[in-house]
Amino acid sequence: MKTIINRITILTLVVVLSIGFTNCKAVENANNKQKGAVIGATGGAILGAIIGNNVGKGGNGELGAVIGGVVGGGAGVLIGSKMDKQAQKIEEEIPGAQVERVDDGIVVTFDESSGVYFDTEKYNINNASQTTLNKLIGVFKEYPDTNILVVGHTDSQGAESYNMTLSKNRAYAVTNYLSQNGISSGRLTTNWFGESQPMHDNGTATGRAKNRRVNVAILPNEKMIEDAKSQAGN
Repeated sequence: MKTIINRITILTLVVVLSIGFTNCKAVENANNKQKGAVIGATGGAILGAIIGNNVGKGGNGELGAVIGGVVGGGAGVLIGSKMDKQAQKIEEEIPGAQVERVDDGIVVTFDESSGVYFDTEKYNINNASQTTLNKLIGVFKEYPDTNILVVGHTDSQGAESYNMTLSKNRAYAVTNYLSQNGISSGRLTTNWFGESQPMHDNGTATGRAKNRRVNVAILPNEKMIEDAKSQAGN
């Protein structure tokens, strides 16, 4: 399992994001019904794992609301143990996915080589992706005290506005599939960034394939946090 060390610089940038990006073009594409909803408590490093290496180039103001601070002390240890088990389960069920434990959360990255992918210029969930998502849904049902953030991205081919819409449609395709197959919509939040947040070189075919991705962040919900605090005597 890949473990990501907390990135202090990303933590700083989260503050900048939450304050300074309210007028960003990407904010116009936010899910207004869910904007401002608190998913759970997890640190800024998870933001870097979701949106990649170019934090300053864009961002959805909603993320500043759904990503908060890391739970510390004994409660944090208990939460970490539960999230470790869930991450391990996802790795076992979906060996092709990239699974990262980041702060109090989990980030799962799907691209064209890891089980959930989209045909060129399409955003429907194909049969292969359904098989993978069904396995993920099984894990989500086994661990109900978490919330889920789905984030869509594209490569840089095509017009920027087209890619923004495509990433939105692909992210919602995943979110809708989850909600239609037994995951409460109250656990789900959707975001999208188009081509603005590449994690790989768009100058190569391999890099573009990896940038056509959907990230799924899994975060402790308020019940998990409160239960952990109670058990730890916080």
